[in-house]
Amino acid sequence: MTDEQTRPYPPQAPGTPGQRVVAGRYLLLGELGRGGMGVVWRAQDQVIGRQVAVKELRLPDAESAAIFSERALREVRTGGRLNDPAIVTVYDVVTDGGTTFIVMELVEAPSLADLVRQRGPMTAPQAAQLGERVLTALQAAHAAGIVHRDVKPANILVAPDGRVKLTDFGIAHAVDDPRLTTSGMIVGSPAFMAPERVEGREALPASDLWSLGATLFFAVEGTIPFERATTAATLHAIMTEIPYLTRGQGPIAAAILGLLVANPDARLTAAQAQNLLTTAQGVRPTPPGGTAMLLPPGGPAPKKPRRTLWLSGAAVLVVAALIGGFFAGKAFETPAPDDQKLPTMTFGLGGQMRVDVNSGYLCYNAPVQDGGVISGENDGDCKQSHTVEIYDAGEAIGTTNWSDSDAEIAAYPGAAAVTAVAEARCAASFRSSIVPETKRDGLKYRALVPTQGQWQSQPVQPGEEPTREFYCVLVKADGGPISAPIVTKVK
Repeated sequence: MTDEQTRPYPPQAPGTPGQRVVAGRYLLLGELGRGGMGVVWRAQDQVIGRQVAVKELRLPDAESAAIFSERALREVRTGGRLNDPAIVTVYDVVTDGGTTFIVMELVEAPSLADLVRQRGPMTAPQAAQLGERVLTALQAAHAAGIVHRDVKPANILVAPDGRVKLTDFGIAHAVDDPRLTTSGMIVGSPAFMAPERVEGREALPASDLWSLGATLFFAVEGTIPFERATTAATLHAIMTEIPYLTRGQGPIAAAILGLLVANPDARLTAAQAQNLLTTAQGVRPTPPGGTAMLLPPGGPAPKKPRRTLWLSGAAVLVVAALIGGFFAGKAFETPAPDDQKLPTMTFGLGGQMRVDVNSGYLCYNAPVQDGGVISGENDGDCKQSHTVEIYDAGEAIGTTNWSDSDAEIAAYPGAAAVTAVAEARCAASFRSSIVPETKRDGLKYRALVPTQGQWQSQPVQPGEEPTREFYCVLVKADGGPISAPIVTKVK
């Protein structure tokens, strides 16, 4: 990486760090850490009397002193424009002996990188809470026209009381400023760099969201999803590989992999991600004019939905395919067409079809078309001739209710989000052993997703809940009957 190719630090003034004073004001007390952009010192502000963090910036070979100085000044302007509890405050910038120093708020807390490596992966609620706070900081930055460009575990500080601070806006890029980095220079950490940036495109707010997804993957799994032995291999993995979650499930998994969608236009928005992260904490998304509430500790167990297909055991395949670029290819190229995929259809109130299935039957004799009905009224024996076979099902964000009140149902995440989750999972399951490769020829598949009306509908009978699952269905390409079962049961 170009920004890692740096000159040696300038010679220090004689004496120990405790005797070194920067700009006649900041007494350096000891080193806190160092990285590609410089070294960070604990220091005493001798004018105000408070302790601060002072970042001594390295001068990259690729940049002139004038440009580097302008980048440093931009960092201070950037910090001054941001006002959020989760953002480290920048106080000052000074030059001493030809070296630029940035003075920041001192936060006495380990980084997320250190925390996970010392204590292991976080639980879903812990990671979701952290993610939501970082997301709030990013939203404040993006609203000010600023892209961070280096969101990663090492730049997130986590205090024992749960406070979170996003630091190092030193390579942040104000969208409305001329680009100051040298042509061809990649600024940021490769393992957390969004695909569009790997391609050399400009950093966008959506690029920060992708990096947040990779960071949350690390928080939940304890591993960096795309890190490989070399930088080249890491960048190749970002462009071509699909991350696989083993610990994260439900809303946190949907949030992580929804943020890791390769195409920034199809990536989860900040609002959609916030909804999922809120849900993953056991918190109901705040309704308009209302107040979110935590699920009470030791409260009653969530109700089990009335319909649960055995193939829900295939949930481990869910989200691995949430990435927009499920089929290998560059982030901004149109994926190779999937000739076996049919357009997604909706069911429920205001939808194209009516779907009312249960765990007893997975095979039906019904047309999958506008006005079609898949229900117990047209179920069939999978060993006998049938026209439709359900091979997978799941929930978009984990829709468990805490009571019978509609106000307490997980908020509808939007048609685009539900469709994206369903199509990704249906594609992954179709290409898995659930649908044996030897049986795929001559088959088509599609996703059936609930409408907003279906999602928010009242229970049909007391104690029941409306179906909010999506379904993955198989049909013959020629519209003919299926004479024998296709799906492999997954336990």
